[in-house]
Amino acid sequence: MKTQLSLVILFFAFTASAQKHALPDQQQIMQVLKVQQESWNEGDIDGFMNGYWRNDSLTFIGKRGVTKGWQQTLDNYRKSYPDKASMGTLQFDILSVELTSKTTAYVVGKWHLTREPSKGDLDGHFTLLFKKINNRWVIVSDHSS
Repeated sequence: MKTQLSLVILFFAFTASAQKHALPDQQQIMQVLKVQQESWNEGDIDGFMNGYWRNDSLTFIGKRGVTKGWQQTLDNYRKSYPDKASMGTLQFDILSVELTSKTTAYVVGKWHLTREPSKGDLDGHFTLLFKKINNRWVIVSDHSS
């Protein structure tokens, strides 16, 4: 009986520890997205890009196809959104954050840009692959449409 009780206590302690570890990671991922949204709404594309992996292997998939690399992704954002009026106000609606391992996570959400009538609002969905690199969660792949 003592052995069974010890195993039950050990099981619950392990489960609680695993859940405790997952929560801070999810919070860190949500914080990355919050900072991205805030940066965008301030007209700060460079700040927005801090959420992405600064690497030539970053993958961005959008309506125009596949873009490889952090710098090319930044250049595309600057070309598509040259000023604050074209950037509008960004709102993320996060539908799910799933930790797939200790160092990877999969995020699904919706985005909406509210812009002045002459520019028109935009919206769509996204899937993001996050990876924990050097103890920091960054987007390594973004499929937005």
